[in-house]
Amino acid sequence: MKQLVQNLRNGKTEVVEVPIPTPKPGAALVRTAVSLVSAGTERMLVEFAKKSLVGKARSRPDLAKQLLDKVRREGLLTALGAAFNRLDQPMPLGYSSSGTIVELGDGMEGFKVGQRVACSGGGYAGHAEYVVVPKNLLTPLPQDVDNEAAAFTTLGAIAMHAFRLAELRLGERVAVIGLGLLGQLCVAISKAAGCQVLGIDLDPQRLAQGKLLGAQTALRENAEAAGQEFSRGRGCDAVLICADTSSNDPVELAGVLARDKAKVIAAGNVGLDLPRNLYFEKELSFMVSRSYGPGRYDTTYEEGGVDYPIGYVRWTEGRNLEAFVELLETGQLDISGLITHRFPIEDAEQAYQMITGKNKQPFTGVLLTYPEAAGDLKRQKAIQFKTRTNQLDGPGRIKLGVLGAGNFALTVLLPALRRLDNLDFVGIASASGLSARHAASRFGFKYADSDPSRIIEDAGVNTIAILTRHHLHAEQVIAALEAKKHVFCEKPLAITREELIKIEERLENSPGSLLMVGFNRRFAPFAEQMQTFLAESGEPLVAHYRVNAGHLPANHWLFDAQQGGGRIVGEGCHFIDFLSFLVGQPSISVTAKGIPDEGRYLEDNVVMTFTFPDGSVGTLTFVANGDKALPKEHIEVFSGGRVAILDDFRRLVTIKDGKRSQLRARMRQDKGHLQAWRAFTEAILQTGEPPIPYEHVFGVARAAFAALEALRTGEAVKI
Repeated sequence: MKQLVQNLRNGKTEVVEVPIPTPKPGAALVRTAVSLVSAGTERMLVEFAKKSLVGKARSRPDLAKQLLDKVRREGLLTALGAAFNRLDQPMPLGYSSSGTIVELGDGMEGFKVGQRVACSGGGYAGHAEYVVVPKNLLTPLPQDVDNEAAAFTTLGAIAMHAFRLAELRLGERVAVIGLGLLGQLCVAISKAAGCQVLGIDLDPQRLAQGKLLGAQTALRENAEAAGQEFSRGRGCDAVLICADTSSNDPVELAGVLARDKAKVIAAGNVGLDLPRNLYFEKELSFMVSRSYGPGRYDTTYEEGGVDYPIGYVRWTEGRNLEAFVELLETGQLDISGLITHRFPIEDAEQAYQMITGKNKQPFTGVLLTYPEAAGDLKRQKAIQFKTRTNQLDGPGRIKLGVLGAGNFALTVLLPALRRLDNLDFVGIASASGLSARHAASRFGFKYADSDPSRIIEDAGVNTIAILTRHHLHAEQVIAALEAKKHVFCEKPLAITREELIKIEERLENSPGSLLMVGFNRRFAPFAEQMQTFLAESGEPLVAHYRVNAGHLPANHWLFDAQQGGGRIVGEGCHFIDFLSFLVGQPSISVTAKGIPDEGRYLEDNVVMTFTFPDGSVGTLTFVANGDKALPKEHIEVFSGGRVAILDDFRRLVTIKDGKRSQLRARMRQDKGHLQAWRAFTEAILQTGEPPIPYEHVFGVARAAFAALEALRTGEAVKI
């Protein structure tokens, strides 16, 4: 399928061929008929992408600071590599469209294949022939609403939410500053609600459009006088700011136009330096409108499909979408006059040349149109690529299939694997299809897909790397083992004890397959030197591992028990494994204590103490309440008159007999990803022995589950 994407690194906007995405539970696959180009939001993104690196840093000083902090923590080369990889990833454009459902994921009661819908949401309702959209961002379309009008639904809901925040009533007067597409929709909705409207803009053509929708209009230079006449000298009951400018003029003008105790709502991207005296004297209420209503940016609502009770939240984003469609259906809203341009998806780049001002054409509503489907949907999913190198056949090669093409895959693992001489990239799959397409093109895979089963079942693949979200790991590991593949699974191996047992049982019945978990730290050069140094003591260890993990928002998917398993199981297993590696055995018991979460944290400020069969003791302090300026990881180990200190895998200090030695990696942090895969490929092609003993692989998973149990019960737990 065709999809419009933006490259943030080189500024290129292009239409590319992408595998058709696969609907996940709670979502539908929709064949797009029409999508709407948002001149404000999308133009801003395109213009940012076209800036130089210096220009990007100046426009986003917050991101520049994050990069400098990463340089200090992890080294220049590591930080720059991560930044360039981020910028190189294609960004899907668009967030408002309409089309027809062609496939349903589980849990989509109330929707059916063949149903027409309006689609919403950045990352969902993009400019693509097929999109996957969660159910709370889908709105059924009645017969009387055509696809072109329905494509305006998302932007219409944004306008409707701004109108609702103003709390306007029948007969009241509202000024709309900025008559671009959003402003025109605010005019139309305000008129449909029985309000009197004054539209203000710099462009006479936009004023003419506003008049057709029923507004009185004024150029900016005449706005103050027009506002006095319009409001009969009393001031407007509310002002909706829909302009797109860094200037503070719109908020200053809004203060002049507003009556005493009026509401000013900023729906556009404008300067926010409020003139205090003006707003103070009138006691104005100022509010920034957050997109299209309650539920926006709430993953439980948007991705999880959990609605807010109507008795508590009357107008959610979903109900605003429905209300806009109803206005279209009843004829109270006619937006056909707002459509000024239509482009087929193949010519989408021309639309973006227009909204960025390259061809100097006036515009308001710009639509992208899509062809009717042709052929079998299933057969169209895979995208083939010409590989950059001649991939060799024969038994002495790793033929790799990858499931998942997220940030870790693109910025960490695949760049490392490209350095292996005995490994060929065969196929890669991601649910969206876009990230798989990008990875395939960049790293030389033969094909990209959105269906992981194609990778697993491919006879030309002998090794599967699982880099998907945590809840998919166990299912995909078992499927890959059943297909007689070697399996690398990024941590964690499983998020429940039941899943772990099933994997163990499957592995026992798969004697020809090797299983490897992504515990890369034990393969880092400094880690191996540290372990060798300590092993020579001949005594048990006392180890303290401090992890300054950083704070995550409460709605992060990692905290979802069904998706991420929580931070101890999902992240902590990395560090539990490292303690087991240093000792040489998995732990046998654990105690855990944590500070109160108090609504800000979720079981991620914890001190865990593990005991080992040889008497060693390892303490893992995992905290989310620190500061990122402090390096993430610090390990101190004491044993038999020896001390070893490892700072964030960039500095190793060993002390023995009063002598201190130090090794330092100044430019790059090395956490052992490449070395782990070298060990894995050697095991597959030569030794047949798992690089990480299975008693460690499964023992670490059990230890993570036990640590979580110990934290919740306050009791020591045997593993």
